Amino acid sequence: MLKRTRSIVCLCIATALSTPISTNANSLDLPDIGTAAGGTLTIDQELVYGDAYMRIIRGSQPIVNDPVLNEYISNLGHRLVANANDVKTPFEFFMIRDRNINAFAFFGGYVALHSGLFLHAQSESEIASVIAHEIAHVTQRHLARSMEDQARRSPATIAALAASVLLAIAAPEAGIAAITATTAGSMQSQINYTRSNEKEADRFGINTLAKAGFDVKAMPRFFGRLADEYRYASTPPPMLLTHPLPEDRITDSRERARQYPPLKVSPSLDYHLARARIVARYAGIENDSALDWFERKLKKAPASLVPSLEYGKALVYLDSKKLDKAEPILTKLITNDPLNTFYLDAISDLHIEQNKPELAIKEMKSALTRKPNNPVLTINYANALLEKEQYQEGIRVLQRYTHDNPNDTNGWHLLSKANISLANSDEDLAARAEILALQAQWNKAIQYYTQASQLAELGSLKQARYDARIDQLMIQRDRFLSLQ
Repeated sequence: MLKRTRSIVCLCIATALSTPISTNANSLDLPDIGTAAGGTLTIDQELVYGDAYMRIIRGSQPIVNDPVLNEYISNLGHRLVANANDVKTPFEFFMIRDRNINAFAFFGGYVALHSGLFLHAQSESEIASVIAHEIAHVTQRHLARSMEDQARRSPATIAALAASVLLAIAAPEAGIAAITATTAGSMQSQINYTRSNEKEADRFGINTLAKAGFDVKAMPRFFGRLADEYRYASTPPPMLLTHPLPEDRITDSRERARQYPPLKVSPSLDYHLARARIVARYAGIENDSALDWFERKLKKAPASLVPSLEYGKALVYLDSKKLDKAEPILTKLITNDPLNTFYLDAISDLHIEQNKPELAIKEMKSALTRKPNNPVLTINYANALLEKEQYQEGIRVLQRYTHDNPNDTNGWHLLSKANISLANSDEDLAARAEILALQAQWNKAIQYYTQASQLAELGSLKQARYDARIDQLMIQRDRFLSLQ
């Protein structure tokens, strides 16, 4: 469903070089410089830039708009945020479909994970170690501090540097040129600064891991495995370009991990379910190859992880329309774990493929009584209602869903579909306008809302709602354009 495109240029968002870290792991005796950039770029300004960057990314990158995976990485990310230091912004975690190993963070608490990370991380603690490192880049305001440092050494203003990053996301070659043109001072000075960032991100990240109940040894273990695998590669993955792994950094992180009490962490079924879903649907692997991968893993998997591999097989069967093979697997899985949203999402898809949307409606409605307002269950419930041609009820559910989850394009797409079915052209235009606004396509979004207003009854509350939204979008557009 999503096409692969070039991965985003991380620029100074994910810092470039590293240096040895102190082995005093638990004391966190670094100076409190997380707010050092406050005089040049406020938290509120960071939020504005972060929102702008994210809108461009939505329109230019193959974001994985998968409700099940979004729920998983959001829950994992916020578990770490709850145990991080110096949190001053909200956080949003999202996935980009790209087999390259990479992660990056930017203004406003946005953290991106490449799907390729899940193909290489062997445990939840390993993926958590990457996320914790990126969270630290945000909490310690490394991007703002880097811009402050560059502005101090050049005639460029902090606003010009922030705009350069904005431009780089929209047009990478132009953005890199802009940053090069506005950056002065010696290269050694810049390297030292970015090494300091990496030192902080490792230090605070591993502390966050420990407080959140993850295996701190996962960080050096994952980094060491990556370094060994790509030691002689002519083209290392993006993560090793933005976060190089010299032996001394791995050694230091290993020493730091040893200073925390040993912790035995049980394998996370949810992590392995997420990994199986990525292998089945987002790794670009042919169905037969994916099935072979699951079968090979099943031969040596512990009993606790067998369900995740069976689930992966069921998804491959489901996507290749082999419903007779998918059904018994999913039925067994959901019988043993009836409220698991990975399984409920798949069983809903199965019933719809079987032309039995009423069964999907029944399953989702029942599960929602136990998990009210769960986004995975709600979006599947709405989808099943539309498949059953219960459009009015589907629209009611989706109106609430898009109110609670305005940044999820899945809700707006389904709302558009439902209104098309009822020939509600104005509401269809309004739903599509919201998708365009999320991608920074302001003029087209305003155009769609203008058309919707013209279709609405003159002087009606609906027309007033459309007109009010036009005013809001014009303000957002002007603010967005002023950043460039």
